[in-house]
Amino acid sequence: MRSSKLPVAAAAAVLFVLNAYDADAATFTFATDPFAGSTALTTPGRQVVGGEPFIAFDPAADVFAFVTTAFPGVPAILFVNDVAANIPATGINTIVLRTFDNDGDATTPFNAGTAANLIAAQVTSPGPGFFVYFNQGLDVPRLVYSTDLGDNTADLKILARMINLSGQAGRDELVSFTSANFALATPVPEPTSLALVAAAGALCALRRRLRG
Repeated sequence: MRSSKLPVAAAAAVLFVLNAYDADAATFTFATDPFAGSTALTTPGRQVVGGEPFIAFDPAADVFAFVTTAFPGVPAILFVNDVAANIPATGINTIVLRTFDNDGDATTPFNAGTAANLIAAQVTSPGPGFFVYFNQGLDVPRLVYSTDLGDNTADLKILARMINLSGQAGRDELVSFTSANFALATPVPEPTSLALVAAAGALCALRRRLRG
C-alpha cells in the first residue's frame, strides 16, 4: 500500500484518500482556497506560490480531485494532453503539457511561469484551470492552478510535486495522463452536518422498528 505521508505544512490543504475499490489507487483532494494565507491575488503582477506537497502519483490509477468550492470558476474538467503548439484555443481548462523546455534556451530553466506563458499563447478563452508540466530545474512534474490560463500575467499556485516521476522516465510518463486522472469533487459536509445526518438516519430507523 502506498504511503499517505505529506509534508506537514501542506498536509492541511490536501486530503489523501485510498480508493475503496483499489488499495493501490489514491485520490489527492484539494479542498481549500489555493491562495489562502498568500497576498498573491492582491499583489500586482504574476505571483507564483509554492509550498506544495511532495507526492507519489501513479497516472495508471491515481486521481487529482478539486473541490468545487475551492475552485469555483471550474465547472467541469475539460482536458487535453499535448505539446504546447497543439493546445486548443478554447474549450479546455485542464492541460498536461508535453513541452519540456523553453525552445531550447538553456539560460531560462523551464518552470511554472514559462509553462504558463506557452499555454497562454495558445488559449484565447479566459478562465481558471490546471496544468501539469515538467520542471526542468527540479527534474519532476508539478501540478499547477492558474487563475486564468489565457493570461500570461495570471497568478499561479503549485498544488503538488510528483517526486516519483523524475528524469527522462518522468517525462515519458506524462503521455499516459488522461482525463480520468482529474475530477471535480463536492464539498465534504461539516462534522456537525454529518452528525445531524447520522442522527436523522438513526431516528428514521427507530421509527421503522416502532411501526413494525
